[in-house]
Amino acid sequence: MKRLLLLALLALPARAEVSPEYKLKAAFLFNFTKFVDWPPTAFADATSPVVIGVLGDDPFDGALEDVIRGRTANGHPLTIRRSRRVEDMQGCHVLFICASEKSRQAQITASLKGSAVLTVSDTEEFLASGGMIKVTLVDRKPRLAIDAAAAERAGLKIQAQLLELAAPAGKERG
Repeated sequence: MKRLLLLALLALPARAEVSPEYKLKAAFLFNFTKFVDWPPTAFADATSPVVIGVLGDDPFDGALEDVIRGRTANGHPLTIRRSRRVEDMQGCHVLFICASEKSRQAQITASLKGSAVLTVSDTEEFLASGGMIKVTLVDRKPRLAIDAAAAERAGLKIQAQLLELAAPAGKERG
């Protein structure tokens, strides 16, 4: 956890108007792109970007742009897509489902079934709703819970370094 936290903190440029929690979560989203392997079919070609989607009321207020600016993930450039409609998120590789979408989490994750999209949120019951990574802060410390089986069903492979940092699904550490 310390290594990923350090990577997350190094990726954070100063931005006063965004909460420290979402600055850290933006850095985690970036780092997830480096520790997850997508099937080759998830990209049109070797130069296609990794698309990070934000679904719902965006809490990042530019922090994601600050974190990914000028960076790549496994040779792919990074880009961001935002929408309030899950239909607009086709082609995303990472999808952060905002708290504003909590009541539709299960519907959203079900609609993505069969697509290689890493779903991430910070809401309670996210993993039980079919999500893959829940990232929260407890006493200002990041906590990850990962449902690796859900990721595998989507054709994603979460690298061991990331899995080691997380509590298994259903056994989240607080």
